[in-house]
Amino acid sequence: MLRASVPTNIAANPANHKQITSGETRPRVVIIGAGFAGLETARALSGAEVDVVLLDRKNHHCFQPLLYQVATAALSPADVAWPIRSIVSDQDNVIVIMADVCAVDTTSKIVRTKEGDSFHYDYLVIATGAYSSYFNHPEWAQYAPGLKTIEDATRIRAKILIGFERAEKGTSEAEIQKFMTFVVVGGGPTGVELAGSIAEIARSVLVRDFRRINPQSARIVLAEAGPRILSTFPTDLSDYTEKTLTDVGVEVITGRAVTSCDEQGVSLAGGERIETACVLWAAGVKASPAAEWLGVEGDRAGRVPVNEFLLIPGSSNVFVIGDTASVRGGGEPVPGLAPAAKQMGRHVGRHITAIVAGAKPRQSFVYRHQGDLATIGRKAAVVAFSRTKLRGFLGWLVWSVAHIYFLIGARNRAVVAINWVWEYITFQRGARLIS
Repeated sequence: MLRASVPTNIAANPANHKQITSGETRPRVVIIGAGFAGLETARALSGAEVDVVLLDRKNHHCFQPLLYQVATAALSPADVAWPIRSIVSDQDNVIVIMADVCAVDTTSKIVRTKEGDSFHYDYLVIATGAYSSYFNHPEWAQYAPGLKTIEDATRIRAKILIGFERAEKGTSEAEIQKFMTFVVVGGGPTGVELAGSIAEIARSVLVRDFRRINPQSARIVLAEAGPRILSTFPTDLSDYTEKTLTDVGVEVITGRAVTSCDEQGVSLAGGERIETACVLWAAGVKASPAAEWLGVEGDRAGRVPVNEFLLIPGSSNVFVIGDTASVRGGGEPVPGLAPAAKQMGRHVGRHITAIVAGAKPRQSFVYRHQGDLATIGRKAAVVAFSRTKLRGFLGWLVWSVAHIYFLIGARNRAVVAINWVWEYITFQRGARLIS
């Protein structure tokens, strides 16, 4: 078993990296990234005659679809994250290593890390996800944090709550208004969920907590460069979402991209300037530097093109999956969604299992779209399945059940469900901590 044999031999190589080997005779699968795609690959290899090394620079897996609830004080970080080791603790053929990968040598079949270690592989699976994209303006990141990690979520939570705290001690109307103005850039599901949740905080949660300011007078702006928000949803659901956001006090601006962003606020196409101390970014993503590691040309978002088996061109043992991969399923680009990442991971795990067992490799990857979901706020969400569209309270119930179902562990499901019921009844959010 891998647990008994890894590592048994650590020796320095000429590149000053410690190569961790095990002396095992079974093929070694190295998986980089313990997100949805990487974990699903490891799980699919549970019964395979392989040894698996799962690398991630964090020690936890994060359920990204609910990060916005951490960012808006509805949930605590521990409610949406789990130790990676605990998740795969029942798989004897998996070892977890906390490491930050910096290079891949496909000729020598070695993965190198910033910590100075190197890992030999027979099969490599890269599932390193994506990061916020600022469209060639990386300097905006310091003023407009994105939402991809637990650290991002707690930073955003502090940024929102500090805005109200500073407004409470403001000395002029202009200063108070600046601290009580919140701009969310990007009208996809994350942007819609953030804007709706901030409006709920201002209108319902904080209304009795302050004495000098009225949180209900906060200005929440959702800015989308495209012609409509939730552009991947049917038009009628997009229109319903915009109307619902407007009804709860969100100012929706479409068709106007951000042209500048600094510590004083943002400027939009057409010359409008919004003074604010809180800009949140949900406008786009770029892939991890996997294309650079592999020496291949990525697409516009930096994603690695792969073939129908999710292999990089010309390779039989290097797979790229999840948000890092540029995949076409049935002729259409596969979206960067958790269900898609999990389907890819499952496919690759089963593919490797078949090859190692000497069986015929699995058929080419086919993506099965399971629908689009986005919550707008209290009692309101939109859901689009293949032939079914839901909105309002019923949509919110389906959204809630789906997200609780996909959480890992009974404890987290119970905690999240109880938190949501408590918040629904009391209009309170218990995670309003500035840390």
